[in-house]
Amino acid sequence: MLNGMRLIDLSVPLENEAISEPLPGTIHYVEHGGEGLAQMQQFFGVTPEDLVWSSGQGWAIEDVHMITHTGTHVDAPYHYGATSGGEPAKRIDEIPLEWCFAPGVVIDVRDKAAGEEITVDDLRRILDRIEYQLQPLDIVLLQTGADKRIDSKSYFAQPGLGREGVLWLVDQGVKVIGIDAYTLDRPFPSMVSDFQRTGDGRHIWPAHFAGITSEYCQIEKLANLDQIPRPHGFLVSCLPIKIKAASAGWCRAVALVPREWDVA
Repeated sequence: MLNGMRLIDLSVPLENEAISEPLPGTIHYVEHGGEGLAQMQQFFGVTPEDLVWSSGQGWAIEDVHMITHTGTHVDAPYHYGATSGGEPAKRIDEIPLEWCFAPGVVIDVRDKAAGEEITVDDLRRILDRIEYQLQPLDIVLLQTGADKRIDSKSYFAQPGLGREGVLWLVDQGVKVIGIDAYTLDRPFPSMVSDFQRTGDGRHIWPAHFAGITSEYCQIEKLANLDQIPRPHGFLVSCLPIKIKAASAGWCRAVALVPREWDVA
């Protein structure tokens, strides 16, 4: 099957103290000639001269300290609340694999300004424009263009979904919604501003909290959606790391597109 497909990386890497993370993680790199060598000496009781095949060098490993919501990751329903649809919310190790390997649909919302809500009318308008009707288990990918600014503070200037948009997509049978930005919701300052102006707590995290009503997952911090040649007709793989009872898992999201598109 893969002979006729080209793979496009839709992920960003886990990075040491990344500027794109409000809660940045750290990566300690163990190199071949320092700690890596010392560790091998301890485990195997050898000298550098004994390590003939590596010319006296040890191994390389990395010690990673960061939350499961760092980098490109899949949020499980448990992230939003303890229950979803009146049932115990699924953790990341309980997500059906079928949700995470399915047809993809790119919805281009790059015309939406930072802080704006992506509405149901926006979703319908764009789907009409690309002449596509959502099918059950489609993976919807919202293209904001924010990934192009990931190395600056302007990365956080993005539009986002609201409660109505999430629930409408889930009503169409969608189980996974992705976005090439930090969060599926609007930026934190936008939500805070609306809350302070109105005193209405429903302005806080409405897209995420919609998952308490209707079960769904989201992929945050996607990238390279502009490299997918067509808005539908391709597959997405976003299988998360299987972390016991976790609210999210890092993933290497990939689009599988027909090679024939490259010559069409």
